[in-house]
Amino acid sequence: MGLASALSTALTGLTAAETTIDVVGNNVANGNTVGFKASTAFFATQFLQTQTLGSGPTSNRGGTNPRQTGLGTQVAEIKPDFNQGTIEISSNPSDLAIQGDGFFIVQGPQGENFYTRNGIFKTNSENQLVTITGQRLLGHGVNDRFEIQTTTLQPLSIPLGAAAVAQATRSVFLEGALRPNGDLATISEVIQSTVLSDARFSRPAIDQVPPVATTPLGSGATAAPSVAGIGVAQSDVAGTNLAPGGVYRYKIVFAEGPIAATLNNSEGLPSAQLDVTLTGTNDRVDLSTLPTDSSGIFTTRRIYRTLDLTGAADPDVEPYYFVGAIGDMLPASTFTDTTSDATLLAADQQLNQGLLNGTTYEYRITFVDASGRESRPSDPLPPQAVTDGRIRLTDLPIDDQVPPQWTQRRIYRNVASAQDTYYLVGEIDDATTTSVSFIDGRSDADLIAANEQIDFNGVAILESTFLSDVLRRDGDVYSNVFQEGTLEFTGRKGGLTLATKSFDIIDGVTTVGSLLDFFEQALGIQVPPGPDSANPIPSDSGLGVSPGGRVTSDGRIQLIANTGDVNAVEIGLSGLELVTSTGSATVNLPFNSAQAAVGEGEVADFIVYDSLGIPLSVRVTTVLESRSSTSTVYRWFADSADNDPLTGAQIAVGTGLIRFDGEGNVSSVTESRVSIDRSHVSSQSPLEFDLDFSALSGLAVDESSLAATRQDGSAPGTLASFIIGEDGVIRGVFSNGVSRDLGQIRLARFANPAGLEQRGQNLFAEGINSGLPIEGNPNQQGIGTIIAGAVELSNTDIGANLIDLILASTQYRGNTRVITAAQQLLDELLNLRR
Repeated sequence: MGLASALSTALTGLTAAETTIDVVGNNVANGNTVGFKASTAFFATQFLQTQTLGSGPTSNRGGTNPRQTGLGTQVAEIKPDFNQGTIEISSNPSDLAIQGDGFFIVQGPQGENFYTRNGIFKTNSENQLVTITGQRLLGHGVNDRFEIQTTTLQPLSIPLGAAAVAQATRSVFLEGALRPNGDLATISEVIQSTVLSDARFSRPAIDQVPPVATTPLGSGATAAPSVAGIGVAQSDVAGTNLAPGGVYRYKIVFAEGPIAATLNNSEGLPSAQLDVTLTGTNDRVDLSTLPTDSSGIFTTRRIYRTLDLTGAADPDVEPYYFVGAIGDMLPASTFTDTTSDATLLAADQQLNQGLLNGTTYEYRITFVDASGRESRPSDPLPPQAVTDGRIRLTDLPIDDQVPPQWTQRRIYRNVASAQDTYYLVGEIDDATTTSVSFIDGRSDADLIAANEQIDFNGVAILESTFLSDVLRRDGDVYSNVFQEGTLEFTGRKGGLTLATKSFDIIDGVTTVGSLLDFFEQALGIQVPPGPDSANPIPSDSGLGVSPGGRVTSDGRIQLIANTGDVNAVEIGLSGLELVTSTGSATVNLPFNSAQAAVGEGEVADFIVYDSLGIPLSVRVTTVLESRSSTSTVYRWFADSADNDPLTGAQIAVGTGLIRFDGEGNVSSVTESRVSIDRSHVSSQSPLEFDLDFSALSGLAVDESSLAATRQDGSAPGTLASFIIGEDGVIRGVFSNGVSRDLGQIRLARFANPAGLEQRGQNLFAEGINSGLPIEGNPNQQGIGTIIAGAVELSNTDIGANLIDLILASTQYRGNTRVITAAQQLLDELLNLRR
């Protein structure tokens, strides 16, 4: 029995030695396997044969120990050694090593989770990270905004060259120096158009009636009334009349029309003077047998008289005053004069004794309405010849509209010394009657002294005027400035060309006011008070008007820029292009400077990006708004030609104040936000970003300067490379310099990693005694960190394993000797029968 048990005991020793050799062989074989964890075989004694359990001490004996014979050994455990392996640097950024506790989580062929320390990963055809044996690395993925989704584990991918991303601008950093000792920006650039008139108000047409006729005055008996046959009588009557003993002179004038008709405009030449000296207490004069007109032109006789000439220094230059009239041409008519000098002075209707001193004149006619608006003048009437100092005009143009638009006609005439300058001669208080004539007897000197010149432009436009009714005058030619179509406008600001903006013109709908709004928006003129009512946008101190567009009283389109020369606006001759159904042409509407801008300022141009990576141009202008003993204040304006509001053409996108203290440092900024609308593209709208002025200086440099040195937005870029941090976050670096999260590597640890079940290919599976996996991000919950671009080498100790191999082989040989010895003893037993 003993020899037989010795054989079986030695056999267990052989088995143990073989197991040790197997384990050591596996360790040595995987000495170069990345992430391999060497194992150690542990043994325990097998069953024992007990011969006696021994006895305890007594009073007579000291006691005996148990007598037991072992029956061999058994493999108690083959335990993996999860101690840290050596970290070796790798040239592959997707190679990963775990420093500390934990396993990579990978996906098995049936979708189950496996665990490994082998961190050699590569990308497959779907850009997914996989192990060298094809298992997908698991972790948290990202959505279309590159935001990590922490809900489920999924294969991680790195789409090099495929993914694209853009960075919307959030901050722009400006540097430079804005000096405090320049001119204050208090004067705005003011530009204005030529005078524009309203086509809705018609002008007199000289061809709507027969040509204007002229009747020379002064020929024959009608040249002037004769006083030769006039009878003079005087008498004494009660009341305040002529002065007794006074010296008076009379003149008679023939006139057309009723007695109450406008004086002078209907009168012919005056007669010679008729002298009357009152005698005694006489204070009334009776004139009989007054002259009559045989031409049939005149219907009224008007009587003019001087004041009392007694003691007059030069009676020949005394004025004649209207005394009265006789509304017929009856030869026996008598006129009685009892009007005092005071009454004549109060009425002050003096006789026109002037004569036309030229040979020929030209006339123009205008219409006037009840509110005083005057039309464009007619074309010049044919030249009129002067006869005896008078010109009589008949068949004048009329207002033939239904209902009539005008209530009055005005007659203008040139003068001999200025053939192209027309002065007001007189008015006819009826614009519809053809039978009214007009007699002109005003001298050139009289017209020039009165200086009532014709307005060739007519009724000025208003903001409510339709653009289709806007007229521009070029000499005697009036043409429509605008037509139905699209106006392409390219302005200039601060000497720099702005982006072209479009404006639709619809006949009978689009007004001058809407054009002014368009100009304000397209030129970036910001009107008070602006976005910050506590610090309103300043008005121009030159004209005392607010920035913006307006129509002047004489019909000019006027644009007032924001203060400072860097905000000065211009509209060039080719700045307005009208596109119609028949083609395109430049709009003939020149703008000239009415006031030059003044004020220290500086400009910075830069590019920002919206959420789609679309580049947007921005221009920031700064002007010196104010200064005091404690601070300097600059105002900034921001324009963007790419601003895309829902309606309109607004390019102004922000304004605010920058205050510098006494040491030239920025002390405060009232507003630093720029907001650019993106209404007609799918970008996030509006794009909002901050202007960082903190690096600006307010010191007294020779010249101001301003530049945008940095902004944090970028254009679209493709994924060019990636890095993996110690926290396991995969960060992609795009060709535009932007970095984005591509995923989060998750690790797992176990309470008893030795209890994991090895599945080959460096994989472990959850075992019965391993405990549940504890998932987490690297460097959290006791999990180690990840080192990218490195691998964890096998922790096999070749030297120790070789010693173990020697010991196992010695053990194996020793056990074979036991078997040999037992066999020899058995042989001896078999030889006893001999």
